[in-house]
Amino acid sequence: MSVRRLADASVQPKEFSFTPDNLAWAKKQLEKYPEGRQASAVIPLLWRAQEQHGGWVSEAAIHYVADFLGMPHIRVLEVATFYTQFQLQPVGRAAHVQVCGTTPCMLRGSEAIRKVCQERIHREPFHVSADGKFSWEEVECLGACVNAPMVLIVNDTYEDLTPETFEKVLDSFDRGVPLKPGPQIDRQFSAPVGGATTLTDPEIYATSPKGGTPLTDARAKTPGAAANVREAAVPQPPVGDATGKKQ
Repeated sequence: MSVRRLADASVQPKEFSFTPDNLAWAKKQLEKYPEGRQASAVIPLLWRAQEQHGGWVSEAAIHYVADFLGMPHIRVLEVATFYTQFQLQPVGRAAHVQVCGTTPCMLRGSEAIRKVCQERIHREPFHVSADGKFSWEEVECLGACVNAPMVLIVNDTYEDLTPETFEKVLDSFDRGVPLKPGPQIDRQFSAPVGGATTLTDPEIYATSPKGGTPLTDARAKTPGAAANVREAAVPQPPVGDATGKKQ
C-alpha cells in the first residue's frame, strides 16, 4: 500500500464541527454500542465528516471525531490513513472519480477511461482539475466485473463505459444533473447484453409440467414452504431378524 499522508497545512481548515443534524445523527450512532465501546463508531463518523467536508477528511475533522469519541488523535489518524475510502486531499467539487483498474476492467478498456481522466481532469491522480470541479484516482476491484469497465463516483457506479459515454457522465456532473447510475448501455443491471439468452421459448411457460395452471413469472417468485419445516416421522412396526424373532 502506498504511503498516505494528510493534505498540506496550506489547505487544511482551522477547525471542524458537525452540523446540528450530523451531530444528532452521530449521537444516535453511539447508542448502537455498549458503554465503553463507542470507539467502534469511528468509521461511520469519519465517513459522515468526509461527506460534510466536501468529500475529503481534514486534520481538524480527525481531531474532532477523536475528541467526540474520547480517543487519542493518533488512533483516529491511523484509521483515516489506513482505509482508502477516506480521501485525505481536497477533491473535485462536482465529482471525484474512482477508476477501476483491476484485470477484468483492464481487459475491457479501463485504460481508455483512465486516459479520459488524464486529458480532462489532470495528468496525475489525486489532483483537482483547473476549474476545481473534478479529481480522480485508480482503485482496485469495485465489484462490478461483469459490467466492466466502470467507475465509482460518490456512492454510485457507472458501468459498461466507453470513452464517449464516460465523457457524457462527466458532462452530466459538470451540469449538476448526474446521469442515472448503472450500465450506460441498453442492459438491465448485469443481465446478458441484448437480453435473455436461455429459457426464451414461450412454450416453456404455456403449460404446467403436470397439466395445471401455466407457470407465470409471478408464480415463479411465490415463496414455498420454509426449508426448516419437515414432516413428522411415521412410526414403523418392529421388524423380524433372520430367526423370525421380533426385535
